[in-house]
Amino acid sequence: MGLSGSTSDPAFTVRQARAADEDAVVAFTGDTWGDRHGDYIPDVFARWVETDGPDQRTFVVDVDDGADVAGVIQGVMLTDTEAWAQGMRVNPAYRGRGLSPGLSYALMDWARGRGAAVCRNMVFSWNVAGLGQSRAVGFEPATEFRWARPDPDADAAPDLDVSADPAAAWAWWTASDARSHLRGLAMDAEESWACSELRREQLREAADDDRLFVVNDGGTRGFSYRAYDDEREADDGGTRTWGVYGVGAWETSEAARAVLRAVARDAGRQGYDDVRVLIPEGVRPVSDVAAAREGVSEEPDFVMSADLTDPDVA
Repeated sequence: MGLSGSTSDPAFTVRQARAADEDAVVAFTGDTWGDRHGDYIPDVFARWVETDGPDQRTFVVDVDDGADVAGVIQGVMLTDTEAWAQGMRVNPAYRGRGLSPGLSYALMDWARGRGAAVCRNMVFSWNVAGLGQSRAVGFEPATEFRWARPDPDADAAPDLDVSADPAAAWAWWTASDARSHLRGLAMDAEESWACSELRREQLREAADDDRLFVVNDGGTRGFSYRAYDDEREADDGGTRTWGVYGVGAWETSEAARAVLRAVARDAGRQGYDDVRVLIPEGVRPVSDVAAAREGVSEEPDFVMSADLTDPDVA
């Protein structure tokens, strides 16, 4: 489906974003989520456009021959075959006129052209409109996760032995219920707030950089690893640094406590202000975090997946 023909209204045209679009995009994304929280698009749009290249493309949709910009979305190639869709926003004044599908289809066309076999996105579980739009254009439910939020503590002492053995972590991960639930996904190491399939070499790299924490209790019982850190603006105008841990997975509540304490210790030594650890959604992992007396996000997030090899998708 061509870019100019990818909306249901001929007055709209999808095209690659330009720096001159920033004011318009910031204007309609400033209050996306109302009282829930702020939107990150105003802070990143200029950088998105500046860094667009072969493996990243930001799209906008024009209305009335370019008189206004009415929507935005970005696609990123995370690996040779995995694409990520993010930042889908439509100006409230133009909702209901087929812009969201048009933007999604343009992104999928671009991703296919780059060799992607799958395109995924992340949607807040409470964002019913976003979930419906994703399903309408061919995304299917993939998995759901939650964030464990241990407090950084450089003096935290795990109750079990913690090593940095990537072979043990990989062997445990490939046979784990956590991997099955998460469809093999973890936080991507290169693109913030995106999920891609965890690969063995990532664990080797994490071990080499002292970022891998494997819990042992008569055998491997779980692990986590530091994926990246992310600096965010605080309410007081300063900045806070988040430590993002690609996945946290374990077999027992004792292992959960040890994994989270290992993460807390690492985060404290890194000087992070806040921590997020992706964990599978479910009563057992969430209650394990609660039993360890660590924080956990109030609501899950959903990952959706579109099979780009299916001719019926876009």
